[in-house]
Amino acid sequence: MASSLSSSSYSCSLLLILLLSVICWVSSAGNLNQDFQITWGDGRAKILNNGDLLTLSLDKASGSGFQSKNEYLFGKIDMQLKLVPGNSAGTVTAYYLSSKGSNWDEIDYEFLGNLSGDPYILHTNVFSQGKGNREQQFYLWFDPTADFHTYSILWNPQHIIFSVDGTPIRKFKNLESVGVPFPKSQPMRIYSSLWNADDWATRGGLVKTDWSRAPFTASYRNFNANACVWSSGKSSCGSGSASGTNRNAWLSQELDSAGEQKLKWVQKNYMIYNYCTDAKRFSQGFPPECNIS
Repeated sequence: MASSLSSSSYSCSLLLILLLSVICWVSSAGNLNQDFQITWGDGRAKILNNGDLLTLSLDKASGSGFQSKNEYLFGKIDMQLKLVPGNSAGTVTAYYLSSKGSNWDEIDYEFLGNLSGDPYILHTNVFSQGKGNREQQFYLWFDPTADFHTYSILWNPQHIIFSVDGTPIRKFKNLESVGVPFPKSQPMRIYSSLWNADDWATRGGLVKTDWSRAPFTASYRNFNANACVWSSGKSSCGSGSASGTNRNAWLSQELDSAGEQKLKWVQKNYMIYNYCTDAKRFSQGFPPECNIS
């Protein structure tokens, strides 16, 4: 009898440990109330449908925004967005990871609105130790206002990969070996905001926001983070967690040959700006990462 109880207690303890381990790794795949808090907008940001949907709105008085409750140091992070429909010129929907301080790290998606019938511009950037200027811009191969689409960031020690509906659009490699700082030591929160940027967002500021179309609304759902949560100076992943289980495979994930082909397809057909080809901007020489394929 004692042996049976001991075995049962051991099994329960082991199950509890496994459950806690999973919780540490998987931030959430459900209720947005659990993962995010609205930070500004005076009621213009809302979490609806029992946490299934989050909306941001913008009018002439103010935009709105939210941030994650957790900080992360590496992760695979997915969010579905449906962007402002119709004439969205002058508006920017920003969705990004960022740390704090003067030498901050940041991984950016920014969706630049446009006139009805003209495509959105998806603007991406990577900051490391306070230095950005690594812009790549894309058109999308679908209407991002008609339905929800998944925008993902894979951030591991090897690289940062931006993906849309599972298709990679950009890869930023860890090139510390040639002197390029890489985000790897500063935990970051997720932030998003909808705001007016008609001084630059659409055709360099030539097209202004049409406030008769306000309020403008962007929607979010189906957040999922397989990530290392940073809390009290420690990572939930620990120091030796980078191998051996499916749940942390993203920590060493690379693009396979099919992924590399998809990346080339997007960059050939949908990239409209690449800082690494802007010779006028970098007349004194391109940044070192631009010289490595």
